[in-house]
Amino acid sequence: MQTTADVRHDWTEDEVRALFELPFNDLLFRAHSVHRQHFDPNQVQVSTLLSIKTGACPEDCKYCPQSAHYDTGLEKQRLMEVEAVLAKARQAKAAGSTRFCMGAAWKHPTDRDMPYVLEMVKGVKALGLETCMTLGMLKEEHAQQLAEAGLDYYNHNLDTSPEFYDKIITTRTYQDRLDTLAHVRDAGMKICSGGILGMGETARDRIGLLLQLANLPQQPESVPINMLVKVEGTPLENVDNLDPLEFIRNIAVARILMPTSHVRLSAGREQMSDELQAMAFFAGANSIFYGECLLTTPNPETHRDLQLFKRLGINPEQRIEPSDEEQAQAIANRLQAQQDDALFYDAAH
Repeated sequence: MQTTADVRHDWTEDEVRALFELPFNDLLFRAHSVHRQHFDPNQVQVSTLLSIKTGACPEDCKYCPQSAHYDTGLEKQRLMEVEAVLAKARQAKAAGSTRFCMGAAWKHPTDRDMPYVLEMVKGVKALGLETCMTLGMLKEEHAQQLAEAGLDYYNHNLDTSPEFYDKIITTRTYQDRLDTLAHVRDAGMKICSGGILGMGETARDRIGLLLQLANLPQQPESVPINMLVKVEGTPLENVDNLDPLEFIRNIAVARILMPTSHVRLSAGREQMSDELQAMAFFAGANSIFYGECLLTTPNPETHRDLQLFKRLGINPEQRIEPSDEEQAQAIANRLQAQQDDALFYDAAH
């Protein structure tokens, strides 16, 4: 169903502004039409996110309760043991998740941490789940190691526009984030990258964020659109709320700009009414985090998600895994093709 024929990487600020300025119903109609061209409108991809190492992060992201720069009362925890992570992954699979995401509050992983992280990836992969990690910035060699271990997705959000970025984070640059995304791509992994809305940014900053994502050399396969969860003790605890309809506009424009990406309704869902979530699904959101905790902020309870899905006629997206026999036949076909090629030579040379 998906195709890259309609994907552009040359969107301009004026074009994106024009989308935002469309009458609300016209924008939603256009976004939903694009969505139907590439996805089943009644399927939503379901992921579970686990914090494998919590708190004491050296970054100063002004929205984050895990930053060591702010006193939010969050209990610091060491890196979880591999088997404890795998037990959580089994629970997630039993609850209906198809992707298991693991997040660590690091500026970047160290060489000492990597063996444990790689074992987590291999173990979750062996359960038949898609794997995703967010560990901060990545060096080329660490990206390659994660890819070799079987990691499917790496999450590294751009957060906001380049112009607003230093108002939110000063301990790493925008280019650092872009470099990490490049390392992930070069290693052959898929990218999960989006941003956070409602941090006091302007409408132009929201345009700038979506432009950065859409005009990457290859668009992210997954685009989380987060609503700020205001946490006491962080610098953004008293920022003004974003208009919910403006949030939906961002979902719709993201769908139009990135037609083959999964647009994920991420942090902030606990604050959203069922009606607002339903509108987000219509506008093109087709992925959620599932379960009662999104790293360290609340997420809707699992049964509430299931009830909403039932009321809307939505089904969790299913991964289609080839059987052992199909995989064996595919390998045999490739080997036969190689043998056939060896029987012939190019007469022109």
